Amino acid sequence: MTLTPEQFNKLVTKDYLDERLENFESKFATKDNIRDIVDTLDYIVKKIDKIDAEQTANQAAHDRMQETAENHEIRIEKLELKTAS
Repeated sequence: MTLTPEQFNKLVTKDYLDERLENFESKFATKDNIRDIVDTLDYIVKKIDKIDAEQTANQAAHDRMQETAENHEIRIEKLELKTAS
């Protein structure tokens, strides 16, 4: 996935987050909670990227096998073979 320069400039780095969290106080979330959330999101994004890459590879393999199967069917038709009943 490619990012536009505008999208890239909106990305939050861990260093930027740490700078912003230095003086952060909230009754709902702590610095550690937010860091855990960011770490979890990083983990999920990496998993999704890996799944996407695997899906692409699997689709390519499926397409190759389908083409091979179709070639075998054409060869069988040309040989006019019949199955035993």
